Amino acid sequence: MSETTIRRWGNSQGIRIPRHILEAAALRENESVTIEAADGAIIIRKAAEKRTIKALFEGFEGEYKEKEVDFGAPAGNEVW
Repeated sequence: MSETTIRRWGNSQGIRIPRHILEAAALRENESVTIEAADGAIIIRKAAEKRTIKALFEGFEGEYKEKEVDFGAPAGNEVW
């Protein structure tokens, strides 16, 4: 356990996370994380890897045929 102080960082606030905490959580500098609040605690987790289209369709053996989709006439202030 470590103690730190919440400090102003632009229009937000931030904390510094000690290296030993990052190492224990298997996190590195510039790695994406998710953050949430629950029961008076802040929970930081490693973000799931973003999957590419190629990875999503890896192993797909079906047939795919492109087709155009018509969403109808503009209903508001859309710019086409």
